[in-house]
Amino acid sequence: MNFKRSDFPSDFVFGAATAAYQIEGHAHGGAGPTHWDTFAATPGNVINAEDGAMACDHYHRYPQDLDLLQDAGMDAYRFSTSWARVLPEGRGTVNQEGLDYYDRLVDGMLERGLKPFQTLYHWEMPSALADLGGWANRDVAQWFGDFTEIITDRIGDRVHAIATINEPWCVAFLSHFLGHHAPGMRDLRATARAMHHVNLAHGEAMLRLRAKNMQNCGVVLNFDYPAPLDDTPEALSGVDLQDAIFNRWFIEAMTKGTYPERVLEGFGAHMPANWQDDMATIQQPLDWLGVNYYTRNLMKHDPNAPWPGLSAQPGDLATTQMGWEIYPDGLHHFLTRLARDYVGQTPLYVTENGMAWAETGENGALSHPERVAYASDHIQATHRAIADGANVKGFFYWSLLDNYEWAFGYEKRFGIIHVDFDTLERTPKASYHALKAALAQ
Repeated sequence: MNFKRSDFPSDFVFGAATAAYQIEGHAHGGAGPTHWDTFAATPGNVINAEDGAMACDHYHRYPQDLDLLQDAGMDAYRFSTSWARVLPEGRGTVNQEGLDYYDRLVDGMLERGLKPFQTLYHWEMPSALADLGGWANRDVAQWFGDFTEIITDRIGDRVHAIATINEPWCVAFLSHFLGHHAPGMRDLRATARAMHHVNLAHGEAMLRLRAKNMQNCGVVLNFDYPAPLDDTPEALSGVDLQDAIFNRWFIEAMTKGTYPERVLEGFGAHMPANWQDDMATIQQPLDWLGVNYYTRNLMKHDPNAPWPGLSAQPGDLATTQMGWEIYPDGLHHFLTRLARDYVGQTPLYVTENGMAWAETGENGALSHPERVAYASDHIQATHRAIADGANVKGFFYWSLLDNYEWAFGYEKRFGIIHVDFDTLERTPKASYHALKAALAQ
């Protein structure tokens, strides 16, 4: 790695990130069914129809995984708490086994000197709530607020930071308009409502957290760098519209209480009644903002096609196993832009950044310079953003473990630790060892 820990401020946090459904093993501990279970069981949605029933069995093996974080010299662990594990029906009866598990997990972090960075929701909607419309139902904000209170009453006294929702664009647009994630819809009306209700649920959760005097509360948004496919007006229009849908919709609502007009041109007739009255709830002060960043896309807009009429494709840069272009300058762009235009000196954290790469060698332990270079280049982009005035306070690599990669099943490997999904054996990769060496300096 072409950086060392001492290059960064003394209070800068280095860590790795995971998500509950992707690693825990949802079949264990009394967790209820989620819309990902049924989405995965539907032919054609997920590679090999794989689901998170076993995943990495982090539910039982978390001590080993926390030891690996500690041994790497990490400062923090970003994890999520499964709504369906805590409330199997999404409401009503609490699963004490689930609460006990998160008790053990948080205590295990603290015993190893790791700061717990909790995410309340990372995509596992309880099936009973999905049956009621899930994110398309306005009541989801109150359901989510209730879950927030229950889990916070149990572990809120020990977590270092709380994020309400991970990647609202994926929760709403990717899942309700593009249909690539659960619930797998392609419906404009459901999308418009989900895009608003996920913001409202964030705001409601923040209100519930503040009522409990919780501090260090924020949200995790994902950002995708749009560049013009060519020098035509259609390409420039495509960049602006993609930026409005993907990047501006959520951050503008949360920090300015507005939605981009270009998106309302498509959503307007389908938005919930009196949605404007919710903006005060959505616009809650943030103690910090999480930034997830992976790639850029080249854009073009066809105004004659059905809204939004966007086409996106990668350019000529090197790509990851996901087919995503590797563009570290995009991370620098968003960190400095967010500081300049939206959050000022509110702390920023890079809450996800990483690459999927086909493994080589036994257990994937052979050197893979591509992942090492990817991590190094993006961490250096973060360092440049700090030098340019962005108040970036931490970097979390995605992911600690090879895991269940949603619609890609277990095929795409993002981890710095290899997982044999037959034996569940963990083997640190070259990127793990490289990060450990950099953090020791």
